[in-house]
Amino acid sequence: MDGSQPEKTQTAKEAGWRQSRYNLSAQLPGTNKTVIVNLFRGTCAVYSPVELYLLHELPTLDETHPIIERFSKRGLIVNFDELEALKLYGHTASAGLRPVSLTICPTMACNFDCPYCYENHSTGKMSQAVQDDVVALARRMLHTFPAKLLKITWFGGEPLLAPDVIEQLSQQLITLASEQGAAYQAQIITNGYLLTQPLADLLHRCKVRSAQITLDGIGSAHDATRHLADGRPTFQRIACNLRQLNLPFTTILRQNVHQDNINQVEPLKQWVRKLAEESGNRLYYYPAPLHQTTTSHPCSTPAKLLHRSASIHVSLQKDVESFAKGRGHYCGANLLSELCVDQQGRLHKCQTDVDKPQQSFGTAAKWDPASPIQTADNPDRLTCYINALPFNQPQCLSCIWLPACAGGCPNTTLFQGKPNCLPYKDVPEQYVMALYKHMQQSVKI
Repeated sequence: MDGSQPEKTQTAKEAGWRQSRYNLSAQLPGTNKTVIVNLFRGTCAVYSPVELYLLHELPTLDETHPIIERFSKRGLIVNFDELEALKLYGHTASAGLRPVSLTICPTMACNFDCPYCYENHSTGKMSQAVQDDVVALARRMLHTFPAKLLKITWFGGEPLLAPDVIEQLSQQLITLASEQGAAYQAQIITNGYLLTQPLADLLHRCKVRSAQITLDGIGSAHDATRHLADGRPTFQRIACNLRQLNLPFTTILRQNVHQDNINQVEPLKQWVRKLAEESGNRLYYYPAPLHQTTTSHPCSTPAKLLHRSASIHVSLQKDVESFAKGRGHYCGANLLSELCVDQQGRLHKCQTDVDKPQQSFGTAAKWDPASPIQTADNPDRLTCYINALPFNQPQCLSCIWLPACAGGCPNTTLFQGKPNCLPYKDVPEQYVMALYKHMQQSVKI
């Protein structure tokens, strides 16, 4: 015997381990097990009573206990400050090799007159001069960041009212991306009414890989809110386009769910699934609950907002499908590398602002991301969005949902003066069980 003493170890608490502040849990019905979701790491798993006991007794466990590694990998325990980590994610979101993302409105005109629309539609389309400014802007942005991906979203108005602009600009932007050594992706947000096979083929040549079309229900339920400017219905024509055309891109069929069409959620979901099978097109249903609405003009009639129970149900259905690890910012409005360009070449940080010149922070002709403040016409309209992070909201700092919601929509925070909280914020058990059921269908947990 050499007389050496075994190396002294610490308790888990002494080693700095503690339970995550972002754990949610719910009892698994009919069992003695518990489902725990960690919102920071983005994990969901089932735990036995023994594991729960060890989690509760964490402070007294030896730091070498094997359960420490399992718990830490799943985020249930941490040895760092998660809130400070989220702040780091938020404040450095624009750093590194992020994609350059431009939402481009070839026209602000629209053939629809939807009562809940937040836009004031104008006539005309993007001129050649503005198109040239957009390409020059994209070049400056690819140089500044530098980015390995250029992402384009065609928006409006109704972008298919100006397919020539889409085609011309796409050719220039695709060439630019290639010259700069960047990949290129495009998508389109359209009402689908004007789609034809030649237009679908044009979009494919323009490297549009996905489309979003809104259907607010089946038949008259859709037509009640999504009709032509002269009041005529639109559902049948859109349905025929989806059924008869060969769509060379993935198509997301979005339902703006409000109290008057909540009864359409399940029928529409089944209708989309059946139509995808019959047509061979890649069609997918996506519910978008209307918790609030801002109409474009005083004469509009806003859709009836969802009641709380309905809002919780639809939001859970949507959000569990996009479950991921925590983040420090909500959307591209918080990033310098993501912008919206209207048909006049005015720049905005949010799609809901593109029809509002007073919300513009600059122009495609002048603004340079290398000197973002000096070249902006209204720097405050830029910085207010970039800095609209949840860490400026005291109620967000102490909220367990912070990694999941990242403070909610910055537009809502800025212009309504309060965070846009998750509808199911006060019923975490419902969220846990909805996520568990969803993940059961895709992975073994």
